[in-house]
Amino acid sequence: MTAARNLKPSRPTPAKVDEAGFSEIVELIASSRERGLRAVNTVLIDLYWRVGEIISRKIETSEWGDSVVPQLAAYIARTQPGLRGFTRPNLFRMKQFYEAYREESIVSALLRQLPWTHHLIVLGQSKLPEEREFYLRTAIQERWSSRQLERQIKAALFERVVLTPANVSAPLRHSQPEALSVFKDAYMLEFLGLPAGHSEADLHRSLLLKLRDFLIELGQDFCFAGSEYPLQVGGRDFALDLLFFHRGLNCLVAFELKVGRFEPEYLGKLEFYLEALDRDVRKPHERPAIGVLLCASKDDEVVEYALSRTLSPALIAEYQTQLPDKKLLQSKLHEFYMQNTQENEEAP
Repeated sequence: MTAARNLKPSRPTPAKVDEAGFSEIVELIASSRERGLRAVNTVLIDLYWRVGEIISRKIETSEWGDSVVPQLAAYIARTQPGLRGFTRPNLFRMKQFYEAYREESIVSALLRQLPWTHHLIVLGQSKLPEEREFYLRTAIQERWSSRQLERQIKAALFERVVLTPANVSAPLRHSQPEALSVFKDAYMLEFLGLPAGHSEADLHRSLLLKLRDFLIELGQDFCFAGSEYPLQVGGRDFALDLLFFHRGLNCLVAFELKVGRFEPEYLGKLEFYLEALDRDVRKPHERPAIGVLLCASKDDEVVEYALSRTLSPALIAEYQTQLPDKKLLQSKLHEFYMQNTQENEEAP
């Protein structure tokens, strides 16, 4: 009896979890949900476009006055209780949405690829047709959230791209012309919260702590490969500040950080690192590495002189710890367009 009482019931052996099969189903669910959300968004954008078209046409033909739109909002609220999004302000935004893009057949194909929130941000903060198209295309390409899109508009990305294209070397321009659309003349790092007298160590450490934000600022297809990446040449050890890989360009991208202004001698060290990467790190199927000197400031004429004789695919860029004055850049952009218009008119 005692022996019988001491016998413990055996526990069932847990079934082996088929994680591969489970993962496949989870991926299927996620993919279906994403397709469903895209389909819903397409229907909504089409609906808002058609509503905006009807309102715009009736007002333009004087069939309706502006006072009819509040009546329409009240009618929808009364006959469709619980239906959101068709208030007076939103109905006027749908009208604005249609009128902003009705003449731009190329752009209209992009509209269904972004949520309504993105469109409200672009319409509310971008005035020029080419500026709106730029942010629509870039938001799709970079897969920006609404918050990221708004930040880039506040950072005057469009104005900076038009007024100050990236300073790149001739070898990079000729060997990988597509890189011109990947890199920027200045990178906005206001999210680091760096003090005025920060050191290179402060900058390096802050970038690692905010690596996700830095990758978003760099753009799509950048993958982080290492910090203080070790390189050994001739029995000596060297450390590259930051190393990335760009999937679209299919190459390593080396970043050297400088908290002062650009000095020509910095370029020689970067070229040395690029040579070491190409000889000892680059895979056979990859293209030659690209180097980026990220400095606190630079003189464009000094940069142009320094890059004119280099044989390496490199560029010089600034980092800024505060967002630029968007109104000032818009004023400069207006002057730029006026000057180009005048030159075109004077050309034979």
